Amino acid sequence: MERALLSVGLDIGTSTTQMVLSRLTVENKASAFAVPDLAITDREIIYRSAIHFTPLQSDTVIDAEAIQAIVDEEYRKAGIEKSAIETGAVIITGETARKDNAKQVLSALSGYAGEFVVATAGPDLEGILAARGAGCDEYSRAHDTAVLNFDIGGGTANACLFDRGRCVDTGCLNVGGRLIKLDESHRITYVSPVLDGLTTLSVGQTVTEAELQPVADLLTKALEEAAGLRPRTELSQRLTTNRLPAVPAGSPVLSFSGGVADMIYTETPPPWDAFGDTGVILGRTIARSPLLQGPHIRPKETIRATVVGAGSHATTLSGSTIAYEGVDFPLKNLPVLSLTAEETAGTPQEVAQTVEKKLRWFWDDGEPSPVVLAFPGQHSPDFQTIERLAEGLLSGLAPLQQAGLPLLVAVTADMAKALGQAMLCRMAQPRHLLCMDGLTMETGMYLDIGSPVGSALPVVVKTLLFDR
Repeated sequence: MERALLSVGLDIGTSTTQMVLSRLTVENKASAFAVPDLAITDREIIYRSAIHFTPLQSDTVIDAEAIQAIVDEEYRKAGIEKSAIETGAVIITGETARKDNAKQVLSALSGYAGEFVVATAGPDLEGILAARGAGCDEYSRAHDTAVLNFDIGGGTANACLFDRGRCVDTGCLNVGGRLIKLDESHRITYVSPVLDGLTTLSVGQTVTEAELQPVADLLTKALEEAAGLRPRTELSQRLTTNRLPAVPAGSPVLSFSGGVADMIYTETPPPWDAFGDTGVILGRTIARSPLLQGPHIRPKETIRATVVGAGSHATTLSGSTIAYEGVDFPLKNLPVLSLTAEETAGTPQEVAQTVEKKLRWFWDDGEPSPVVLAFPGQHSPDFQTIERLAEGLLSGLAPLQQAGLPLLVAVTADMAKALGQAMLCRMAQPRHLLCMDGLTMETGMYLDIGSPVGSALPVVVKTLLFDR
């Protein structure tokens, strides 16, 4: 059985807004006598929009009506009705995610053009998505090495470190191509507050390429420090938004995505003032810096590396056992945080530390938000293993419980009922817990969970796809 469905991706970034339409082929790969195993067997990009400058009403407010107009016009050009769209993603990234009305824009768009996975991608999640879209996870896995990707847009450089195919750390710096904006006469119209004290350039000043070069040099130096190519100083610390990635000893393989990456890798960059900012100068500076003199790879995608399509409605059932209490079904648009077997094999304290650290990737404006914690688990685990995991997971997930949010756990191995019951026994009232098995998921996926059907749950896994 095959089925085609249409998916849309809308990425509203600091500098640019773009939309991609995809046709996905979903096929049941199981036999006639087995539980359905739906998977995407083919994907075809059927339409790529123009790359629009992100419309703003002011420095702090997104022009929602203008974005809706972009969506309408691109659907018209594609010759596709919005009602035909079955899945998709709207992602607001970079400095745009910090605008005063970012959440309102997401809410409006979520019901405007189909059934979307709606997420304001903060720097951590955005960095993960961009690195995956650039192909860093695949390269890291295939070459058994560490790859550090910088996704450099208009306002931020989101860092993500993959080691042997797994995301191990993230970070973000205020490094981008539109920290300074110019008009057609090279007069400065905007200087980001993050540059206060780092440059004497100011609004109203007319500048040359040579006068902007020191800013690009500073930003490139900060990236070199973040990549471990030079000792970290006050410069990189000052430009850090939340934290810098923990770079392993020896230089990881470097990769660059985002709009600025187009300027890094192109052999014939446009004039320095082509986009009314410092993006071209910054890209050129990075290209001739130590960042590209050591091990590095050219990504599969640059400006389109974040999210351009949204994925699979792969409907299946959770495994044979579940445990739950105090959960209101259905649950929709839950981001997945995936842990490795090694990360869940340590002491309860070690498991708790890992969980609590990575939960912060998904926090919304510094506040806990619902997350599905996924990991492989063990087949036929002993009592001690169940107890150790229950203790560690509960301790790590404590910020969610304290915020009144349900604890959501998904395990690949058939152990959900035992693990869930062990966790429930340790929880104080009120208890809000769901533990399910038979699911294999990666960070960056989203989950819809329906009401229980017997001893299983109908689950929709929405996998973010990338235009490669």
